[in-house]
Amino acid sequence: MAERPPIWPVFVAYIGAFAIIIALSFLAIHTVRAMHPDLPPSTVFESLAGVLALVIASSTGLLLTVLLADRGTSLARLRLLPGRETGWKLAVMVIGMLALAQLLDSLTMLVGLGQPGVMILIRRALAQAVGPDLFLAVLVIGVLAGSAEEIFFRGYMQTRLGERLPPTAAVIVAGACFAVLHSDLLHGVLAFALGLYLGWITELAGSALPAMACHVINNSLFTMLTALWGTLEGFSLNAGLVAVCGLVFTACVVWLGQSDPRRSPVPR
Repeated sequence: MAERPPIWPVFVAYIGAFAIIIALSFLAIHTVRAMHPDLPPSTVFESLAGVLALVIASSTGLLLTVLLADRGTSLARLRLLPGRETGWKLAVMVIGMLALAQLLDSLTMLVGLGQPGVMILIRRALAQAVGPDLFLAVLVIGVLAGSAEEIFFRGYMQTRLGERLPPTAAVIVAGACFAVLHSDLLHGVLAFALGLYLGWITELAGSALPAMACHVINNSLFTMLTALWGTLEGFSLNAGLVAVCGLVFTACVVWLGQSDPRRSPVPR
């Protein structure tokens, strides 16, 4: 039996990704201040240019880390090839992701945690996005960030951890590392919950592509809807969304679980 690979290189790569992201973030902020000299330093992180620059820095750092840590690897080793997902199953995965994201967002509003932290800074920055700026924001926050995070956390980290750990443990550890990347406590908790779902559907499909599709679609819709309509406020509205999204998410999880081919009995 072939010896299972060690997992310590995965955590070394994770720490390395943090270092690269920090270095690129300093460069990104310096660039934004050079391009917008009239922008007060205290408001750089609240500006659309500042948020997009930081997202580009983070995404670039994750992609560079994968290239350095797994140089020469195939798309198959990163599970970036189609797996067991079908058209209907992929659609349900996406609906489940959107329902879970809105459920968590509405819950934070109901308990009074929707205003502080990183998320409110992102919402304020997106309120400035119109026309070409909104298109750029969707590309950066939706497509680039969603793809880069899934390539690193599900394609690289969860896959490598799964070579040594049980699938459930790999999903939890990768989800926790995904949460820590988001730094802010509330944002991290929400990211952990979403990371568990994305990790689960990755194992379900045997591919990271469905998780990437879910992440990109969710981020893109969040960016567009926040820019166009702002935050959904009001107790009754969010309470209703919690109820509806909770039911939809539960139905999606149950359906996906029942359609899991790994549950099928082995023919005798």
